[in-house]
Amino acid sequence: MSRILEARDVVKHFPVGGGLVRRSASVVKAVDGVNVTVEQGECLGIVGESGSGKTTLGRCLIRLLEPTSGSLEFEGEDILSLRTHDLKRRRRRFQMIFQDPYGSLNPRMSVESALVEPLVVHKIATRTEARARVGELLDMVGLPRAAARRYPHEFSGGQRQRI
Repeated sequence: MSRILEARDVVKHFPVGGGLVRRSASVVKAVDGVNVTVEQGECLGIVGESGSGKTTLGRCLIRLLEPTSGSLEFEGEDILSLRTHDLKRRRRRFQMIFQDPYGSLNPRMSVESALVEPLVVHKIATRTEARARVGELLDMVGLPRAAARRYPHEFSGGQRQRI
């Protein structure tokens, strides 16, 4: 089996307090020395209490947040050393799936717009090709093609998760 993700001693600290007059040396240790390994074919779920750093860790793992320290390798490549263009190219291969699907979907975007955008941004398809693909994707998850014109608030929680 090949290793997909390896994170070693991932740390993310956020500065707290301070202001214009006083600089504070205080920090919140949101993530402190986490190690994660995911092999090909495995799925990783992060569980913990509210405020325990789950989302912060996930964001660090895909570099939506820069870790304070540690190392991250995705498919054997050091993703902390990637420049913006190369990181964007690699992001096609990984994503976070949040527990609350309503928070993941833009309420101002139709389902079609939400599904077309990443395909176009990552140059996987032209806008026209992506729109054609939306119907296929909805079929795959058991939603009618007409759902493409609807907005997140018009779906049940389970339907939003499939979207």
